[in-house]
Amino acid sequence: MTTSDTISLFLKDEADTSRLGEDLALALKAGDCLALSGDLGAGKSSLARAILRAIADDEELEVPSPTFTLVQSYDLRLPVSHFDLYRLGHPGELTELGFDEALENGICLVEWPEMADGELPAERITLRLAHEGSGRRATIDAAGAQALRIHRVLAIRDFLDKAGYPEVKRRFLTGDASLRAYEAIYPNAAPRKILMDWRPHPEGPPVYDGKPYPKVAHLAQNAYPFVAIADALRERGFATPEIYKVDYEQGILLIEDLGTEGVLDDDGRPIAERYRQSVACLAHLHSMQIPQDIPVSTAHTHHIPDFDRMAMKMEVQLVLDWHIAWKRGTPPTDAERAEYLAIWDSLIDALATAEKNLLLRDFHSPNIIWREEESGIGKVGIIDFQDAMIGPTAYDLASIVQDARVTIEPDLFRQLMDDYLSLRRAQGGFDEAGFMKAWAIMSAQRNCKLAGLWVRLLQRDGKPGYLKHMLRTLTYLQVALEHESLAPLRDWCARAGIGQSES
Repeated sequence: MTTSDTISLFLKDEADTSRLGEDLALALKAGDCLALSGDLGAGKSSLARAILRAIADDEELEVPSPTFTLVQSYDLRLPVSHFDLYRLGHPGELTELGFDEALENGICLVEWPEMADGELPAERITLRLAHEGSGRRATIDAAGAQALRIHRVLAIRDFLDKAGYPEVKRRFLTGDASLRAYEAIYPNAAPRKILMDWRPHPEGPPVYDGKPYPKVAHLAQNAYPFVAIADALRERGFATPEIYKVDYEQGILLIEDLGTEGVLDDDGRPIAERYRQSVACLAHLHSMQIPQDIPVSTAHTHHIPDFDRMAMKMEVQLVLDWHIAWKRGTPPTDAERAEYLAIWDSLIDALATAEKNLLLRDFHSPNIIWREEESGIGKVGIIDFQDAMIGPTAYDLASIVQDARVTIEPDLFRQLMDDYLSLRRAQGGFDEAGFMKAWAIMSAQRNCKLAGLWVRLLQRDGKPGYLKHMLRTLTYLQVALEHESLAPLRDWCARAGIGQSES
């Protein structure tokens, strides 16, 4: 094993042991081997049981001892194989038990690892339990990313203790395509809360004009934007999470749980009423001016960045950098690249007079909570807005009526557009023709970005699942390209071979 990091914890009782198991369940990833050492009765099986029940999110999960079977497998959120090697005849038998395959596909919990020490992976997590007074001492040795994950879940536990939620139950909720992860927090006799784990990360190498991608694209790098936008919108009657506690330095937030209902039915199709209410909520947001500078604390004011030329062009270049070579096998020529970027310079120039206000940036099905018991705009819970900018309001309308992850059929699309335009006309002073031109440009900008992003997720990040959205994205793009102002881009796409025939 490489140089390891040692963590020592005193567990005063069985409840402390179970909580450590819950915390470790949040730290473990597929490919991790957790070797549990200790004398008989030291608590190895208790800890393994707590880990398994936490991953299963089932406190009644039967966890029989694998002493005689040697291994017990569980098909959970993460597959887990629980090994007890006390009766292992020879270390080489570990392979016959399917250890390598189990580790490749999930997590391996190993009691009595000493019986097959030379057969276990060098990069493993070792946890030793020993009696100490009336309790136990847990000593954890881990290295690299495994150690960082363990330190992180323990830091979050400490954050919750200091926030007034000691000994609270924690469960994995979700991770998203970004660097954030979420936990469900269950205080005793209180509503469930949400823990946002937003660990600081390095900015990465420069990609444009000497700046790393997050700065070019104006992506939020800490919790200040999330808190600022949440508070500003909630003050104006919108349903954003209340912020209970924040550690800005560590990137840990405890926030309100707005619910679990979304805007899709059980088959993943859009529920028209909920989309229509979401569009009405957006029209209301666009009727008011949100300040660009929002105080977060006495020491910090968040300045909402502009959705500027550099950010727009960085995103649409994803088509050049990823999509075209994937589609036709050859990258764009220098001439194709130059023409495409010149077209976008002209389109961005045409946005100079467009209506500009707060852009939530990803106002679509994954980020909308349906709150049936509420009324008006309160029915629409908004949960993802940390990357909000100031720019053409039409962008957010494009993101909801052309939902990237679910097909909006033409009839519903027309209904949503009519709803929005009717509400904006009723507000007065609405330049509909100018807005529709901006909508077409912003729709094309968003869908060009996505057409490249899906390929990047496939080829660079090893996430092929997003490719299922490609045909939908290109179909949406064709709708935007019907606007007369986008004729040059429409012609360029046709010549470059970008069309809805792709799959």
